[in-house]
Amino acid sequence: MHDLLIRDATLVDGSGGPRRRADVAVEGGRITAVGDLGGAAARRVLDAAGLVVAPGFIDSHTHDDRLLLEPPLRHPKLLQGVTTVVTGNCGVSLAPLVTPSPPPPLDLMGADAWRFARFADYIAALEAERPAVNALPLVGHTTLRVGAMADLDRAANDAEIARMQAALAEALAAGAAGLSTGVYYPPARAATTAELVAVGRPLAGHGLVTMHIRDEADAIDAAMAEALAVGRALDVDLVLSHHKLMGRAQHGRSRETLAMLERAAATQRVCIDCYPYAASSTVLLPERVAMSTDVQITWCHNEPAVAGRRLRELAADRGVAPEELAARLQPAGAIYFAMDEGDVERILAHPLAMVGSDGLPHDVQPHPRLWGSFPRVLAHYARERRLFDLETAVHKMTGLTARRFGLVDRGLVAPGGCADLVPFDADRVQDRARFDDPRAAPEGIPWVVVNGRVAVEQGEVVDLHAGRVLRRVH
Repeated sequence: MHDLLIRDATLVDGSGGPRRRADVAVEGGRITAVGDLGGAAARRVLDAAGLVVAPGFIDSHTHDDRLLLEPPLRHPKLLQGVTTVVTGNCGVSLAPLVTPSPPPPLDLMGADAWRFARFADYIAALEAERPAVNALPLVGHTTLRVGAMADLDRAANDAEIARMQAALAEALAAGAAGLSTGVYYPPARAATTAELVAVGRPLAGHGLVTMHIRDEADAIDAAMAEALAVGRALDVDLVLSHHKLMGRAQHGRSRETLAMLERAAATQRVCIDCYPYAASSTVLLPERVAMSTDVQITWCHNEPAVAGRRLRELAADRGVAPEELAARLQPAGAIYFAMDEGDVERILAHPLAMVGSDGLPHDVQPHPRLWGSFPRVLAHYARERRLFDLETAVHKMTGLTARRFGLVDRGLVAPGGCADLVPFDADRVQDRARFDDPRAAPEGIPWVVVNGRVAVEQGEVVDLHAGRVLRRVH
């Protein structure tokens, strides 16, 4: 007697191989059998006739550190079929740091959440909460820097580097999967390449580094070269975060950056993540306004009512330049319309590209990628645009990501694997989140199974504690 049996499904198993008809049996949180299980019995049976069954989607790039501790009833990741999230990206992790006033971009997770002096304390809180989805946490270089340095406007000295190394070593021992960096942002902008390599020494030869590179516009070539150099110096698995090109002057240059990536991949372990939209989102920065065709405010500490407004329209109403208004509104967040759709498609289709949402769950008016990224890949890019087939789309959101992040028993539907599963209607699945309605839940995903437990039932969340903290296998 199995715990769960999914019958009569079209199986897209996450490997990238062809679909096939199969039943899937689950017991004790693991997949016990896949195939024709006509004689099997189970305590719960899901009739998946007409549906695809895939591995639970893995969000390779999130800022869900705090969301895992405070899950909303309408969960933006569960409802998309996401069963695992990689947290702590872009140099920003919720631990180890205690501060009442986090500098941007740390304030994207709020000012009142910074209470974990050790990474082990954050892991303990996660394990006590039993999060809604599985969590693979990274530790952020910027977080380490803010905790170790009184003056962030210079490179770290030897004593400060030693403090960051010790904090990183503690985090890795507690369960952190690797290190993330965000040298684009002011708190880490003064960090040198040598500092990044020195801080990352506890990872050398066996670790993982994800990097929000120093520039994604005019200086992207040098920024990519720096990231690749860090990966080589540490001999680690390297992920270039949310690969994109910002500003009209860079449109079309993904051909060059992807060629650079391919050359590097011939001699080192490197890949990219990306989100399926031609607009980005982060803190409101005046220097980003000129390179964007439009800017939408996502939150503002001093003027909460402007969330959702377009910056240029608001600036015209007030008779000031958009850059000046952006400076006045800080601290705030924004969506930047500055990317080319052709670049987005070229990057998303690349064999080294995984899917990540990069959503910001604590924004008042978030980017729709928080609620729509994974169904958008299935609906818009696979079904409508035919950028790739369904098997490839699923692989980019499951098996490929699991392999890159060392999740050996996730990302595939195979006997012995963990039972993270998402049945969906390939003809009906659809993202509904839009820039003016960013929290609309997707359609066409009736069930989501996390560690063998049904967490979403007919599009409604029914279990917010089926996840667990995961460990990377080196």
